[in-house]
Formats: sequence, C-alpha cells, structure tokens
Amino acid sequence: MHERERHRIILSAVQEKSVVTVQDISELTEASEATIRRDIAALHVQGKIRRVRGGAEAVHPPQLGNLAGRPFRVSESVNSDKKRAIARAAVDLCDPGDAIIINGGTTTFQMVHFMAAHRMQVMTNSFAIAEHLVKHSKNTVTVPGGVIYREQSLILSPFDNDAIRNFYARRFFIGAQGVGPLGIMEADAQIIQSEQKLMHQADELIVMVDSSKFHRRSSLILCPLDRVTTVITDEGVSDEAVRMIEDAGVKLVVASMVSQAREDSSSVA
Repeated sequence: MHERERHRIILSAVQEKSVVTVQDISELTEASEATIRRDIAALHVQGKIRRVRGGAEAVHPPQLGNLAGRPFRVSESVNSDKKRAIARAAVDLCDPGDAIIINGGTTTFQMVHFMAAHRMQVMTNSFAIAEHLVKHSKNTVTVPGGVIYREQSLILSPFDNDAIRNFYARRFFIGAQGVGPLGIMEADAQIIQSEQKLMHQADELIVMVDSSKFHRRSSLILCPLDRVTTVITDEGVSDEAVRMIEDAGVKLVVASMVSQAREDSSSVA
C-alpha cells in the first residue's frame, strides 16, 4: 500500500476512535509496525495527529455519538480483492425476483457491482448500497427510517415501528467484526440491535467475512454460529476455521480469487 493511502487511513482512523494503536493500523494497512511508526511520526511533525506511546491520537477529538468500529472509507480498501470475490459468490446465491436484506458494510457493499442486471427487492440499512443500487440497477430498494451515521454509511432506527417489520426476505446478508466458537461478533451494541431486528425478517442468515475475521475478537456477540445458514469467505481460511464452521452445521462457501481475477481482467479488456 502506498504511503499516501496509509496516511489517509491513519487520519480517518484517529478521527473515528480518537486514539488508535500502531497494531490497529498495522492490521488495517497490512504494513509493518515499524512502517506505521514512521508514518505516525511524519503526520505528527505535520501537525495532523499527535504521537502517543504505542499509537496516535486526534488533534481534534471526534464528536460524541459515533458508532464503534472502523469508518466505511477506512475499511473499504482493506482486503478489497477478497471482499469482491466473496460478494460475487453471495450474489450467485440469489435468484431473479428474490427479496433480500443487505446489512451495511464494506464487504456487503461489494455485492452492488454484481447486481446491475438483477431485478430483486432489496432492503438495506446502508446509505452507500441504497444509493448505488438506485443509480446503477433495476432492483427495487427499500431503506428503514432512522439516523444516518455518515462514518459507517449506516441508517439506524431506535424505533420498532419502522419499515423493517413490513419487509420479509429469503436471505439476509451481513458482514461481521469477527467469527469465533461463540458466534458472530460485532463492535457496537446499536449495530447488533439493528441486525437482530433484521434477522427476524429473513429465512436464511448469510455471513460474508474475509479469512482475517476468524482471527479477530470482539466483546459483543450478535448470534451463535448455529443460527447462521451459510458462511462465505476466501481461500485464505484456515483448516481450524473450516472445522469450526462445519462442526456447527453451517454451510461453508469458499470464494475463488482466481475466478474473480479473471472476471476483473475480462471487464478491463
């Protein structure tokens, strides 16, 4: 990843969380911790952030009321090739005319690139997904009422009597902060509340996670693994993670990076 892109990610991360660690940024950018320390030092000299022990903090702390977790624009470029392959496999599960729910996230967002020719009924709480589908597809799009969280591009409602309870879907597609033996993990209680409302409105729960998510943990559990119908991941998934998913009786789909690379090449040609 180019230095300019790493700097953009660091600046976005500190504006969201106020303080970030070297390890956090190293995972985000897949750069060494030594490289990240140099980046932080450079941004500190420029007055854009403050260097602190083990990480960096914002010069101007973020406003209160933000959700936990990474901003959409930070996560979008992380493992993007894997996310695109996973999204392609997810859309392959859909049939013409299906009613589906797509939760907000950078992995689920990649589905929009494979939905242009579809005519499905789509409920989404993602402002970014809704906007793209309205502009570039013939799908019917429904969004719930609520507050727009700009950083995560999410629409979340605290009310029970919103559009969600009037929409019933065949499948609900979600991403996750992590996947472990205890279940599907998220970073924010508000996001979990929204996802649990949506889960009640679909027959199947499809979890879309790149292989790095099997090594991440969070303190909040959305649901146990046996509540999941299908997990879609990439070819980097470990044997241990495969056994965990299969032992829970969950279907596993491994998205082919080779097929996705060929499709991308042909579209460029």
